[in-house]
This record gives sequence, C-alpha cells and structure tokens, in this order.
Amino acid sequence: MKKISLLFLLMIVGACGVKTTRKMVASGDYDSAIEKAVKGLQSNKDAKGKQDYVYLLEEAFAKAKERDLRDIAGWGWFKDANPKDLEAIYNTYKLLSERQELIRPLLPLKLIKEGRDAKFPMEDYSEQLTNSRNALSKYLYLNSVAALMSGDKMRCRRAYDDLVYLNQINPGYKDVTKLINDAQFKGTDFVIVSTKNQTNVIVPKRLNDDLMDFSTYGLNDKWTAYHNAKQKGIDYTYGIEINFRDINISPERINEKEFQKEKVIKDGVKKLLDARGREVKDSLGKPIYVDNMKTVQIAIYESTQQKAVQVTAKVDYVNLKTNQLLQTFPIASEFLFQNVYAHYQGDRRACETDYLQNFDRRQVPFPTNEQMVFDCGEDLKNKLKDIISRNAIGK
Repeated sequence: MKKISLLFLLMIVGACGVKTTRKMVASGDYDSAIEKAVKGLQSNKDAKGKQDYVYLLEEAFAKAKERDLRDIAGWGWFKDANPKDLEAIYNTYKLLSERQELIRPLLPLKLIKEGRDAKFPMEDYSEQLTNSRNALSKYLYLNSVAALMSGDKMRCRRAYDDLVYLNQINPGYKDVTKLINDAQFKGTDFVIVSTKNQTNVIVPKRLNDDLMDFSTYGLNDKWTAYHNAKQKGIDYTYGIEINFRDINISPERINEKEFQKEKVIKDGVKKLLDARGREVKDSLGKPIYVDNMKTVQIAIYESTQQKAVQVTAKVDYVNLKTNQLLQTFPIASEFLFQNVYAHYQGDRRACETDYLQNFDRRQVPFPTNEQMVFDCGEDLKNKLKDIISRNAIGK
C-alpha cells in the first residue's frame, strides 16, 4: 500500500513539472523550460513517463535557437553592428553555446513512439564567440580610454565598471589592469578633513589625532576617500572642517549631604509568645519560632565630586573647486566626571544593597582640564561619523 501511494505521489509531481514546463514553452520562456526539462531528465531519462519532457526539450531548444539567431541577424553582424548591441551579440552567442552544453550530457534522448532520437543540432560557436568578444572588448577599451582622457568623474566611474567587465570576459586584454586603477583614481572624490580651534582652550593633541584618525571610521567607500593630511599628486574636491567653537569646563566641586535611613529587618528568630507572655507550642509540644523583626537606623555622610565639560563645534562642508560653503552641521558633546563616596554611623543594614559600595570608595584626584576635554572625544567621534555617514560626499 505504501509503495502504491509513493508511486502515485511521484506521478502527480511529474505531471505538475511537465505542465509547468509546457506553460514556459508556450509563454516563450524557453531557457527556463530547458532547465526544467533537463532537471526532469537527469534521472531515468529513457522511462516512458519522461517522454513529455523530451518533446518539450526538443521544442524549446529549437525555438530558443531560432529566436537567438534571428536577434543576432537583426542587430547586424558584429563587425557592422551598433556598438551598443555588441554586448547583446556576445552574450547571445555565449547563451547559445551554454545551452548546448547543458543538454549535451543527456544525449541521445529517444522519442519512443516515433522510433527516433530527439533532434538537437549542435553548432560550433567558438569563432563567433571569439570575434564578438574581441569586438566588444575593443569598443569597451576605446570608450573607456576616451572617458579617462575627459577627466569627467562620472564618465570615469562608468569606465571603471566597463573595464572591470572587460577584464572578466577577456582577461589580460592590453593594459586594462592599469586603466582600472586609473579609472578608480580619477573617479574618486578626495576629501581633506581638518580641525580649527576657535576657543580659548587648548584642544588636546590626543583628541585632535583621534578625531582625525579616519582609518577607524570605516567611511571610505568605492568613490570617496577621506584624508587628514594632503597627499602629493591628489586634487582634493571637497573639504570638511571641524571648527571648535566653545569649550566650557566647570569648577571642581564637592557637594556634601547628611541623611538618615531606617529599615525593619529580620534579626534571627524568637519563640512565639501569647498575650500572657507564655510560649506557644505546636501539636507535638515543641516551641514555635517566628522571625525576630528589628528596626535599624543609619546616619550617612555622603560626598559627591563633580566636574563637567561641554564642547561645541560645527562641521563645515566646502567645495574646494568653487570655495563655496555647501552645508554646516552643529555638533556638541558633554562629559561629566562624578565620584560618590560616603561614611556612616549606625547599622549599615538599614541601607539598600546597591548603595553599600559607596562606603568602600574614597576621594580621588579630579581629572585635568585636558583629560576632561579628551574624554568627550569618543562621543564627538561618533557624532562626527554619523554626520559624515548621513551626508556622504557625492550622494
């Protein structure tokens, strides 16, 4: 019974596959139909139940081949073809060849009722492939060279893509590798980033160096490179200037306060007594014990060290070719140094558990002004990265 059910299921699946393949042929989706039929014939190809696949494969192959050769004739022989059609001609010859190789491992395929092998006329397209690839390569090469000579960034970027494609279809063609590097360089927007201090406070060198270390930002992309120092031989298109406008550092403060806490806590156990002060016992005559609750108190003397810094700046985007200010973005960061320590009199059990750590702390030296400004650096860096990411050059 199980074998019959499995066979029935396979017949249903096979019928659905044939139906789908027939629809693909009818709609002109010949290559999908060929792939479907080939997959269906990869096991037990000579079975009677696979005959529909053989017929459909023969039909789809013939129609696809006829369509592709008609298209090539319409585009014109590649020597006289419109340059824009050269890629289509090359890709069509490539498809004709690949389609044959997909079917070849299955041959011969028999048509049982007709007593013949299905017809799949195989052609040698190697010459057409070579000639069409060479014609396409020549066109891409000359067109890319002209684009690089123009110096236009957008044309150079398109040339880069064409040259990468050319290198894929025809590796080692002339000096394409060098031209790819040239196209990458000429298509790139180089951005010089600098800082300017307009405050009365010295910006720590460590902070300036950290902000300018663009290797940690991950901002460089295919067509944009950020530099923190001008490099010889590079024509910078844009500039980003970080102007420090104000740095405010608060005085060092120690605030002191005193407060009390009270809590009812469990302090061991005690015998349960009745209203007359006599022990209460259980059914076995044993004394009953209950929690001994106790009120404890503590006086806390708390000190808080505080020192704050606020850094404000603006980020200017400048077109260096026209010396025009393109955009300005405000940026600000704050950092608070705080140290809380305390001592007490009384029972520390009256305190919350998370406060007890303050009793183990002591007064510490205040950070220097330079350290305070530097401690703003990570936040400033993240905000600067966010501004540049959201307002990327060339996007």
